[in-house]
Amino acid sequence: MHQPLPLFQQASHWFRRAQASLLDALPCSQGCCECCIGIFPITQLDVLELHRGLRQLPPDNRTAIVTRAREQIAALELAYPDLRSTPNLDEWEDSRLDAIAERFADLPCPALATGGRCSIYAFRPITCRTMGVPVESEGMVHGACRVQTAIPIIRPSPSVRTEHDRLAEDEAVALSILRQVQPEAGDERFLPYGFV
Repeated sequence: MHQPLPLFQQASHWFRRAQASLLDALPCSQGCCECCIGIFPITQLDVLELHRGLRQLPPDNRTAIVTRAREQIAALELAYPDLRSTPNLDEWEDSRLDAIAERFADLPCPALATGGRCSIYAFRPITCRTMGVPVESEGMVHGACRVQTAIPIIRPSPSVRTEHDRLAEDEAVALSILRQVQPEAGDERFLPYGFV
């Protein structure tokens, strides 16, 4: 059985704690893949974990995922040619990133398999491990899935929110360390780029 890196374990632990504290108000369950549809940024840490996962897959599965990712990248770069030369999103304006995410909101994750199953679940990005729990920052609630926003949003307890802040801080420190080793890599890129 795969043991994720400590930061990824921390993210999974936080989600389980948050889900328990919300008394099963989260609609997340096996087979639900609402949060697996749409494009979003992932970090270079996530890219490394995805590559660890791809190496564990049988060659046919790995090839199918990488092929889907390459097809999505081609569509993204056709619509936004700047991505060809600048796939790292660090310098991109939020408004452009939002426009891309909106335009490709129906794009499924390259690792999404039939029946809503994730082909690389044990190696999924931190965002995937924490999505669905509504967290509040600067007066804005984010992270609630589309299914959950159809019902009243219940927020996690202050201790769970504090743990989320600590997770974000730990992720920032890990990215800072990675940036020293791989300065050319950048911090974030869109999900399909993480598979190639």
